[in-house]
Amino acid sequence: MKAFLDHLILSHFRSHQRADLALDGRPVAFFGPNGAGKTNILEAVSLLSPGRGLRRASADDIARKPEALGWKIKAEIAGDLSHELETGAEPGHSRSLCIDGKPAPQTALARILRMVWLVPSQDRLWIEGAEGRRRFFDRMTMSFTPNHAEAVLAYDKAMRERNRLLKDMVRDAHWYDAIETQMADAAAKITQNRHAALARIAEAQDGAETAFPAADLTLIEAESGEALHAPADFATSFAANRSRDLAAGRTLIGPHRSDIAAIYAAKRAPAQQCSTGEQKALLISLILANARALKADTGTAPLVLLDEVAAHLDAARRAALFDEICALETQAWMTGTGPELFAELGDRAQHFSVTETGGRSTVAEVTP
Repeated sequence: MKAFLDHLILSHFRSHQRADLALDGRPVAFFGPNGAGKTNILEAVSLLSPGRGLRRASADDIARKPEALGWKIKAEIAGDLSHELETGAEPGHSRSLCIDGKPAPQTALARILRMVWLVPSQDRLWIEGAEGRRRFFDRMTMSFTPNHAEAVLAYDKAMRERNRLLKDMVRDAHWYDAIETQMADAAAKITQNRHAALARIAEAQDGAETAFPAADLTLIEAESGEALHAPADFATSFAANRSRDLAAGRTLIGPHRSDIAAIYAAKRAPAQQCSTGEQKALLISLILANARALKADTGTAPLVLLDEVAAHLDAARRAALFDEICALETQAWMTGTGPELFAELGDRAQHFSVTETGGRSTVAEVTP
């Protein structure tokens, strides 16, 4: 089975007044100078999955300036299952989504088109705060369990209500019981989904023939240090921690406080102590493992978005990456500053030149 974009249209999307790409399922390589609009294309593709895309931008920030007319993305999915997707936003409004001409929630996208990505801002993932690592790993988890996004949303909504009570110094237990039950149910699902994703990533890395180093991942539980799994355990913990949370004015334990630790398996070295190149290689390894596991589970490889990934690799490892992408039979979307970065792909990929003049990007397919 295979699922890929065979037609993508951008309208007033950042620097692209209009872009119309005809695709055939092969990997896609975009090259051009910095600021030409390459990443904007990958961002548009990322918005065909739940959430705010690879830049986490607001709907208004995406609209092309100075027109500010709103923006739109249209995409056709080909393969064993075909769909038409359309998403966009009018000025001052939130993003809308239609699937096959019918309005749909964003969470529905996770069941139609699975997607993984790696962008330069994630290069510091192992040395910055836990929030970025949680977001990175939750996207992995959602790729295996699409309803993980719904559990996260339910948990966040209930936690916001609980935090309002805490800030208002409400002490009556009756106000908390129902909210904490909702939080506990969602927390148990989130934790179960995360542990299942850890197991799938580990399995996908074991024995894989790859030029990229394996990473051993560990889920570090909430600040309480307890390994909570059942809803009743979470509910008990939330209730027991109320006095401490009241003093802080917010919820201090739960899956929103978890972290992910990575070990460079061959060296037994924590990721944060590895070189910049090794940290990047570990991230690529995890993305590839995620894609391999999804293909093994569903029979269909996800879309893989790799922004400026080739610039950080030497020629040998770059060629190895392209070989792995082609072996996965995935439609990878890649960007780089020059065509030479994708020379090893040859006709195994479609190549596009991206240029910018006067704030307007132009995309043209070229023969390698």
